[in-house]
Amino acid sequence: MSIFNNPEENFWRNFITKVVLILFTVSIIVWFLPRNEGRQFRYDVGKPWMYGSVIATFDFPIYKTDESIKHEQDSLLKQFQPYYTVNTTVGDEQVKRFLHDFSQGIPGLPKEFVGLVAQQLHHVYQTGIVSTPEYNRIYKDSTSMIRIISGKNVKSVPIGTFYSTIAAYERIFFNQQIAEQRQILSRCNLNDYVEPNLIYDKERSETEKTDLLSSIPLASGMVMSGQKIIDRGEVITPSNYRVLTSFEKETKRRSSTEDELTTTIIGQVLFIFLLVIMFTSYLTLFRKDYFDKPRSITMLYAMITLFPIFVSLIMKHNFFSVYIIPFAMAPIFVRVFMDSRTAFITHVTMILICAAAVKYQYEFIIVQLASGLVAIYSLRELSKRSQIFITALLVTLSSGIVYLALQLMQDNQVFNIDRSMYTYFTVNGIFLLLSYPLMYIIEKTFGFTSNVTLFELSNTNKGLLRNLSEIAPGTFQHSITVGNLAAEIANRIGANSLLVRTGALYHDIGKMTNPVFFTENQAGVNPHDQLSDLESAQIIISHVTEGLKMAEKVGLPGIIKDFITTHHGTGLTKYFYVNYCNEHPNEVVDKSLFQYPGQNPFTREQAILMMADTVEAASRSLKEYTEESISNLVNKLIDGQVAEGFFKECPITFRDIALAKLVLTERLKAIYHTRISYPHMNANAEKNAKSKEKEEIDENEAKNEEKKIEKAES
Repeated sequence: MSIFNNPEENFWRNFITKVVLILFTVSIIVWFLPRNEGRQFRYDVGKPWMYGSVIATFDFPIYKTDESIKHEQDSLLKQFQPYYTVNTTVGDEQVKRFLHDFSQGIPGLPKEFVGLVAQQLHHVYQTGIVSTPEYNRIYKDSTSMIRIISGKNVKSVPIGTFYSTIAAYERIFFNQQIAEQRQILSRCNLNDYVEPNLIYDKERSETEKTDLLSSIPLASGMVMSGQKIIDRGEVITPSNYRVLTSFEKETKRRSSTEDELTTTIIGQVLFIFLLVIMFTSYLTLFRKDYFDKPRSITMLYAMITLFPIFVSLIMKHNFFSVYIIPFAMAPIFVRVFMDSRTAFITHVTMILICAAAVKYQYEFIIVQLASGLVAIYSLRELSKRSQIFITALLVTLSSGIVYLALQLMQDNQVFNIDRSMYTYFTVNGIFLLLSYPLMYIIEKTFGFTSNVTLFELSNTNKGLLRNLSEIAPGTFQHSITVGNLAAEIANRIGANSLLVRTGALYHDIGKMTNPVFFTENQAGVNPHDQLSDLESAQIIISHVTEGLKMAEKVGLPGIIKDFITTHHGTGLTKYFYVNYCNEHPNEVVDKSLFQYPGQNPFTREQAILMMADTVEAASRSLKEYTEESISNLVNKLIDGQVAEGFFKECPITFRDIALAKLVLTERLKAIYHTRISYPHMNANAEKNAKSKEKEEIDENEAKNEEKKIEKAES
């Protein structure tokens, strides 16, 4: 589709597409943005205060930090005594059950041992038994005392005065009389008769703990109304930080939380909506052709959406610093696959959106804008892997230098600079090296073609190009020559020379189907002599469709297949068409039978290939190669293409066409080694020249005779 075509019937479709893109992008970004819960300012200990003076507008307490409160709570909880209730029936029941089970005595032991064991059971129950997990929990909490409730009486007991179930079981055997028979008694499963009789009173214990913790004061001072809290440029100390957080906490408490959250969301929606509208407006006004390419639009909006989501997740969960995210990847991808201006606008939009989620927006925006600009300037095109390394290095250095400059302007102390930031910048640079492998994924996902891919496709030692050199060597040489001519034109007019060279190498691959039917591959025998003009025309035309089939089979990029389609445009096979018309003067000839099926060029590179291909092929039929004949041929052919409207749908200018003519003339003169035409000598001049030449010959002969005589006399 031509970039100049904007049919009226597609207006509403394009409008709806843009609206959907904007709304979807804004919704996704705002959904992930952190709400900050009404935080007015962004600050950290050790950082300068970047806002104006803050004056207290009301009295408020200076709240303790969470760490301080936690420390006081831990100290107070060491004095806490949990409550346990005594279940007196458990011990009596278990002793009775033991006496009943062993009423006939313990096998292998005297009958009095039953009473001894029952006595030990009664003793441990009188002391108190707690379940082993509960005992371990108490010990782990550093509790030294517990309170035992027995009826209406409560007494504090050291933790070491009662037993766990395991300790009670072992205590039964501590009696000297019993210990000697432990092996036999172990067969009696005495642990079945040991159960806890001290039950944790959760309700009373939790109430006591709450009352104890509530006695801790949450504040450690007051700030009076009208008192200055902090001034611009002051370095935030831990004390200032507590006062500021207390001020914001109290401000939040005095206002409606729901209303505040709603206000935050509205602000975020307006901010993101404005930025996305501006981005879309840029594309609409200056790069509307991207809206005709779904892959381009998808990638652009994905870039301004994904990076803010990453930043939002990091800020919400506090994983690591946002400065390790390689934001410069986005302008690199856009620059490689599109253009520098769009890369810059995309980067600016993305960074401004990300700034809504981070602390110290000013610092973040400046550092990231500088790194993005360096990335765009240093990677104008990607043709080798070392360029990514150099770009990553330059981005790292520029980020560090810009951050250092900002800190020096704000703090004036070199030694107070946060050195961890330079670690983040280094990690950022390392992650930026991943741009090279990720570029392959981006290329395949969105259907782009990078310069690296073009270099790979230009390799003539493999694939279709190798087959072309073996099956149709004449066509192969023609393609190389056309590629060189087209690349030279592209360099002269500022087009993509690598792209047009690669397209030129593949534009005639369809000739491999019937190579002998094309003059550059013939060796004296022309098979067209045995065919009608219509049949010959169809064979010639088929090299376009056959080339597309081959390209589809091997998976050539669409941008290369477009060169196959457009290198003849919708032109005619004129030789056979004219012959057919001459042989059938009374017949109305259907031009479509002699017309190529492709569309006309819609890019400058395709137009360049059409001109170079036509001129190079026609130049082989010249009878003599002089400057005049070559120049006339070039002008005649290209002017004819312009007149037939082949270039109406591509953004090529008259200046570009004039330069193309000049380049083609110069290069063809060099290829065919043209010489200047020597002047012809008239009759009189020729007679005089011959007589003078004869006189010179006679004079030389006379001199030779004299020398012979002198030699003989001597």
